[in-house]
Amino acid sequence: MGSSLRSAAGDVISAQPATFTMDPLLRTPMPGVAATRVVYRSTNARGEANTVSGTVLVPATPWLAGKRPVIGYAVGTHGLGDAFAPSQEMATGTETEAAMITGLLARGWAVAVTDYEGLGTPGQHTYMVGPAMGHAVLDMLRAATRQPGTGLAADAPMAVLGYSQGGAAASWAAQLHPSYAPELRLVGVAAGGVPADVEAVARHLDGGPFFGLAVAALIGLEAAYPELNLGSHLNDTGRRLLEENKDDSILGLITAFALKSLAAITTTSPLEQADWRDRFARSRLGTTAPSVPVLLYHGELDEIIPYGLGTALRDRYCTHGATVQWQSYPVTDHITGVLLGAAPATDWLAARFAGHPPLSTCP
Repeated sequence: MGSSLRSAAGDVISAQPATFTMDPLLRTPMPGVAATRVVYRSTNARGEANTVSGTVLVPATPWLAGKRPVIGYAVGTHGLGDAFAPSQEMATGTETEAAMITGLLARGWAVAVTDYEGLGTPGQHTYMVGPAMGHAVLDMLRAATRQPGTGLAADAPMAVLGYSQGGAAASWAAQLHPSYAPELRLVGVAAGGVPADVEAVARHLDGGPFFGLAVAALIGLEAAYPELNLGSHLNDTGRRLLEENKDDSILGLITAFALKSLAAITTTSPLEQADWRDRFARSRLGTTAPSVPVLLYHGELDEIIPYGLGTALRDRYCTHGATVQWQSYPVTDHITGVLLGAAPATDWLAARFAGHPPLSTCP
């Protein structure tokens, strides 16, 4: 940890060859892709230095048209424990977003995948804490170009893509880019199914089948801001369930907390406490405009992230003068949104790399 504190944000602390595979049985490496796992310096939600891990993927095919573009890929919710870090799951062939990543590599682009704070490195994952996620994504792009041997240029054209948790991370990267990493040549950000207001999402999920995601957000927020002291709000049932599931996968979290409620696991609801609401507000998107064009997309009947949160983020960005292209999909669930949105989002990013002017659907 000490070396990270003496280095600059985005500097690589350690690196080692890695495996990217979609084969969970034999773990045969993806042909034609060089994978490197890096540990790099970043910044937490408090503005303090931390360390984050991630994976840099570079196609072996030469890129002949200038500098190879780099995609900062922000994954959706995997879980809270190190076993569910993207770098770990890409190495074991269990990465659920590997097909998306492969599609980007097939375009000849390099892909830099952050694990986020606390997944793959010591400490609890700061799940859904916006500034921490945005920093991790931007510093992953920096690290990809600073790691010797990748052949990636610091001034390469770059973009960010993510859905769900990844959509929030991508949006935060877009908002933080001008102040935190202005030297990066970011040309666009595509973000889908964005949980733009995590407190509102938690209230929406309370008592429902996906309540475990709201619990994960409470765990993540306390990891970023320990003074919140989540344990002081829990009853015995809540303490037991959180202890059992604090390092669980997304499936485990959903299963453990399905149809439970905040009232059933707390003595006082964190969502009604001023300090908790203040910290949630720090992760609310839309207070400033991204400096680059943004594609936002959302399923109209998304059962996890309400559609209205997506349209509200779009409207806030438009009000701030951002260039926003909005795309809605007539789907009834959250997962189908990523499947329908993947190819159009990739095409949109390709247009940005090609220098085509972006369409704005803002009024």
